Amino acid sequence: MRGVYSALRRFAGVGPVMLPPHSPNLNAYAERFVRSIKEECVSRIVPIGDRHLRHAVDQFTAHYHLDRNHQGLANRLIDGEAESKPVDRVECRERLGGLLRSYHRAA
Repeated sequence: MRGVYSALRRFAGVGPVMLPPHSPNLNAYAERFVRSIKEECVSRIVPIGDRHLRHAVDQFTAHYHLDRNHQGLANRLIDGEAESKPVDRVECRERLGGLLRSYHRAA
């Protein structure tokens, strides 16, 4: 399978870019995501296996893109819509058994 992907990359004209060692500032967005997932998710759980770790990463990614509007792009959600109607009641949305929490106004 690896040969298929490398042939596809060569066909598309995509090649590797050599980076200097120990240079995390070259891709600050990816480094920030990795730091966030390590601090907020992976360091707080003990993965039982590969499936459990993948589930935790999937849940964190959904939380990162859909629930964290204060950390989004220009204070907006990355993939979702923010509620704009004023409502009195606030609800809590939990992921990973309450490890990740976000709050939103009830509809």
